[in-house]
Amino acid sequence: MATLDPAEPQALFRDEAGTLAVILSGSWSADRAPRVEALVAEIGGRIAAAKRARVDLSAVGRLDTLGAYVVNRLKAQNPQGTEIDIVSDRREHAILLEEVAVQDHATIAPPGEFGVVSVLVNIGAAIIRFGRDLVGGSVFLGEVVVGLGRVIVKPSKFRGPSLVNQIELIAFNGAPIIMLISFLVGCIVAQQGIFQLQQFGATAFVVNLTGILILRELGVLLTAIMIAGRSGSAFTAEIGSMKMREEIDALRVMGLDPIEVLVVPRILALVISLPILAFISSMSGLTGAALVSWLYGGIGIDTFLARLQSVITWKHFAVGLIKAPFMAFVIGLIASIEGLAVKGSAESLGRQVTASVVKAIFMVIVVDGLFAMFFASIAF
Repeated sequence: MATLDPAEPQALFRDEAGTLAVILSGSWSADRAPRVEALVAEIGGRIAAAKRARVDLSAVGRLDTLGAYVVNRLKAQNPQGTEIDIVSDRREHAILLEEVAVQDHATIAPPGEFGVVSVLVNIGAAIIRFGRDLVGGSVFLGEVVVGLGRVIVKPSKFRGPSLVNQIELIAFNGAPIIMLISFLVGCIVAQQGIFQLQQFGATAFVVNLTGILILRELGVLLTAIMIAGRSGSAFTAEIGSMKMREEIDALRVMGLDPIEVLVVPRILALVISLPILAFISSMSGLTGAALVSWLYGGIGIDTFLARLQSVITWKHFAVGLIKAPFMAFVIGLIASIEGLAVKGSAESLGRQVTASVVKAIFMVIVVDGLFAMFFASIAF
């Protein structure tokens, strides 16, 4: 006579005063999947004919994610609305059932039909998210200002080596790519300007065009966008990884403020580095414009420089540098907010890094537009 395998999944049914009691035993795991599925189908049929049911896992020897999932799905696959209780006197079973229940509820909403109502709903949801981001950013800005104030009051709390390290990563390591891109953009702007101005016999005015455009707008804007994509994303990834590994919680346990330790040095490094990089970017762009003007427009380098000196004033040079620290502050603020918003998964990290870059570039353009309107209003 064959003996029953004690690891074989079993289900015992009892009627307890109108409640269907289902006592499970054996190993409810992936290696017993065919038997588990057959039993779950049988249990589902029995439960459908009852008003109330209780599934007891106390006698289950082994329960893995598959077993917990199929048992938990008995509640969802219950069209008759039978009241089902899943119980166990073992803590590990409760933890596993709770985890699969959370994952089971994290379902993707089915796509709705396209229409006016759905468009309005999406617009409303976007406005709500924007409002929440605005409020959260204002609160975080206050925390940063308070942290910066504490550092100013007690300079001994400030971490100078961290600031120097961040400046090296942002300014020194980022200078080559920014110089290259600015040089190429300067060449392109000059070439297009010469091509258009030649039609009116005003090729020499390409110096005015490139000089004012690069110094006032393109130099700082290109630099800020590059820094948002390069350093802003790095800040978000670094802080987010620390959040995932609970290093930020460890800082708080040690009595250290993460804003002072992580955020303030990075924002200060950006505020210091971006004007320097904007200056380098402008010089590289003008170099590219001068080279193309010489090769393509027949304007000698000495003529280009002489006309540039007669056209450009200190105001044009100052406009770009004035905007740089504000753009840097916005980039650092957004990167830090998104980094601290990372949850415990790699998907969340990737999502926040993407959001950081997109929001930072958008806000850089907004800041540039606001400054352009301001300087135009005061004729600067």
